Parts: sequence; C-alpha cells; structure tokens
Amino acid sequence: MSTKDFSRLSEVIYRECGIKMSPVKKVMLEARLRRRLRDLCMKSFAEYCDYVLSPRGIEDELFLMINEVTTNKTDFFREPRHFEYLVNTALPQVMRIDGAGTRRNLHVWSAGCSTGEEPYTLAMVLSSVAEQYRGLKFMILATDISTKVLAKATRAIYDMRAVEPVPSDMKKKYLLRSKDRTSSLVRIAPELRAMVKFRRLNFMEGDFGMREPMDIIFCRNVIIYFDRPTQERLLNRFCEHLNPGGYLFMGHSETLNGLDVPLAPVGSTVYRKPL
Repeated sequence: MSTKDFSRLSEVIYRECGIKMSPVKKVMLEARLRRRLRDLCMKSFAEYCDYVLSPRGIEDELFLMINEVTTNKTDFFREPRHFEYLVNTALPQVMRIDGAGTRRNLHVWSAGCSTGEEPYTLAMVLSSVAEQYRGLKFMILATDISTKVLAKATRAIYDMRAVEPVPSDMKKKYLLRSKDRTSSLVRIAPELRAMVKFRRLNFMEGDFGMREPMDIIFCRNVIIYFDRPTQERLLNRFCEHLNPGGYLFMGHSETLNGLDVPLAPVGSTVYRKPL
C-alpha cells in the first residue's frame, strides 16, 4: 500500500466513521484489507481505492471495508467492578428518580457492543436484579457499526472458553449446551436474547434514531479510536440521549479530562449527568 493509497483510505475512514488512522497504522490497515482485495480479485490497493470511492463502491463496499477496519475486542463481565457499581449504586439511583424500571422501562444502551458479550452480560445482571426487585422492567439496546460482529451477536453462540467469566449460577440459568456433548459451543437462552435489541449504528450519522432517552449507557473502549474533537462531539451527543441523573460507563483507559462534556465523575470511569 502506497502512502497515497493509505492517505485516501484513511480520509474515507475518518469521514465515514470518525476513526483516526495515524501513519503508524498503515501496516495494520494493509493487512486487514488484503482479504477484501482477494475477494474482489483486485491486484492493487490503488484499484481498491478507486473502487471504494466510486458510487458503486460507496454503496456496496464501504460498509464491508469498515467491518475489516474496526477493532472488536470484548469479553463477558469485562471490568466487573462496573457491574457491581451498576447494581449497588447506579440502578437504585435511577430507579428513585422517576420510577425507571418500575413505572416505566429502564433503558440501557450498549454503544459499540461488538459480538454481544457486553449486552448479554447486562441482561444477565439485570435479570438477576429483577429476581429481587419484582416487576423490574428493562430494555437493552446494543449497537455497533460492524455488520459482521452484529451478526455474531444476534446468533448468540459462543465457545465455552469465552463464557468462563460468567458466574456458575448464571451459566446454569442463561446458557444452553448443545445436544452434541462433544461440542464446545453454548447459546444464550432465548428469554435473555429477547431482552436485547441489536442494530447497526454509525456514530457519525446525524440521527441516532433513539425513541427513548437512556438511563444507563455503556460505551467502553470505543472513544479511544477517535481524536479529541470527535470524542467531545460524540460524548455531548450521548448526553443529549441520556436522562438527567443517568450514568455513562467508559473503558478503564478512557477519560473525560480536558473535554467540555456535561458529566460529573462519580466512580472509576463512571460519570453521571446532573439532575
């Protein structure tokens, strides 16, 4: 991949999904897109650039390229202290504000959900809380820009090694083993799958298409791929969709320091919108 081709592609990636590709990522981008060249029977990145930037390529190839470019690393019960804070502090607070979860549905958003481990973890945790708070009602929206990871998340089939962090009691309740006992695959139980709605969302699009404001947003290890102006703009848009008193959970390496965002820190990488 020439420097010119890298520049053309990185400009498209930044414009379409906000991800900043620094020059040090040239080798990574080249490696990730080689499969697209093979699938399209193209001999050069220059040819691929011309295609991606053509009207047909914008329609047919752009989202496939984004699938290859985006990083999708997640786990069940990743950063477990967040789920402890959710149950012990955030959830009781938002339930007291205006009956979230009792008089109306509690709305939770997993933004950048990848292959589904995070929203299914949220569904397990909230379902367990619902056993204590009879009548707790909640809906989980899970979004990602990659159609590839959303397809896997919707299938809800995982290897046994992937579900090792899930507590044993939740494994018994929410994971289904294959009838083939030699298989190492499990599937999320249908009642849990019904609690999560998956859809594609590009954060750079003008309208997030939210019908209801959110009470809880998990957006962890996502904004690290954006530059500071994009981070600030995106987080302010999140706040527009967050109820007063609602919570934003971010990744352990992410911070709001230096960003003009109407959120107050209340825990380790946990922020709250003022009432």
